[in-house]
Amino acid sequence: METTNLMAYAEQAIDYGVMGTLILMSVVTLWLFIERMMFYKTVRVEEYKHRDELEMDLTNNINVISAIGANAPYIGLLGTVLGIMLTFYTLGDVGAVDAKKIMTGLALALKATAMGLIVAIPAIVTYTIALRKVEKILTRYDIATEQQEA
Repeated sequence: METTNLMAYAEQAIDYGVMGTLILMSVVTLWLFIERMMFYKTVRVEEYKHRDELEMDLTNNINVISAIGANAPYIGLLGTVLGIMLTFYTLGDVGAVDAKKIMTGLALALKATAMGLIVAIPAIVTYTIALRKVEKILTRYDIATEQQEA
């Protein structure tokens, strides 16, 4: 009885911990993307004296979006591995092999990987969009600088 309660607690802790982390990562990605897009709309390239200063302001926080996109699948995979380990431990503890329990446990474990991909794909897309905006604004700065020099 004690082991059953402990395993149920471990399953919930893994599930909520991994899923909670992934949901937090997706919220942070969305928040940073919206903030960057709002900032890009207000950028005035003529106010910058140096291209590097403009580039530093433009790329601020987009590395976090990239890091989330790169690491979300690994967090999902960690949840899957822990879920599979928990499933096998539970089956070994019971001592009986029930195909339904194995398949159910594995399917529930794989949802963490799916969630990791659901977080990672939009993060990489938003990072790419932000990077393209940075390139466009820097090109506008270069054009404006060349026109001032001429």
